[in-house]
Amino acid sequence: MNVVFIPNIKYGMNNTNIINYDYSIKGWEKWCNKNNCELFILEEPLFSLEQMKVTWQRYYIFDLLEASGIEYENVLLVDADTFVHPECPNFFEMTDGCYTGVHNYGSYDWIIRSIEIYNKYFFKDIQLPFYEYINGGFQIVNKKHKQFFQDVIKFYFMHKDNLLEIQKTFGVGTDQTPINFLLRKHNIDLKLLPYEFNMCDMGRREILDDELTFTKIGWIAHFCAIQGEKSEVIPYWLEKTYKHFYGDK
Repeated sequence: MNVVFIPNIKYGMNNTNIINYDYSIKGWEKWCNKNNCELFILEEPLFSLEQMKVTWQRYYIFDLLEASGIEYENVLLVDADTFVHPECPNFFEMTDGCYTGVHNYGSYDWIIRSIEIYNKYFFKDIQLPFYEYINGGFQIVNKKHKQFFQDVIKFYFMHKDNLLEIQKTFGVGTDQTPINFLLRKHNIDLKLLPYEFNMCDMGRREILDDELTFTKIGWIAHFCAIQGEKSEVIPYWLEKTYKHFYGDK
């Protein structure tokens, strides 16, 4: 059984409400039913968000699946601010058994700054080409990556205070750049799928519009790095996209 895993935490730090991702979950549920996959949602954090951001907590996925008694072959770790096209091909059949992601086509200023900061403080001896840098919101793994995720979690707790300070000081993301470096540090075979499977930064690429151009050119829309208040614009686009494909039901 292949598994789609989505962290969908209902409350943020200080118990505040966070973004409504219900239409994303509904869309993924339909795709999973069509493709005979298991949908696994994390609704309660494993640690306080002050101690560990949700983005880092997703690397407990193998422990979560095994604790839940769920058999798995491949697992997609995907962000809740995504929407999958009903006709999206089965990407689990495209991995060749490798760790699989999509290059982060977006703000290269931010990506390169993030690479430089994490390189300086944590990964001095590792070169990370920006053109092989993947977005953390779409990662396909399998059982042979279980030890790697244990190493990722170990890295986090060894450096937690420094990681939190750097994230706060420089604004260069949480797990995404470290996971790119750690993939190289541990010599993990990486396969890249094309942009269509994780369409990031759609506003900058001029495909996020009222005609829903992104639905005509790709398979998975990722509503990240868009202008406006996230708690308003992300649910707006998720609902609009869902109703485009499925109507008002």
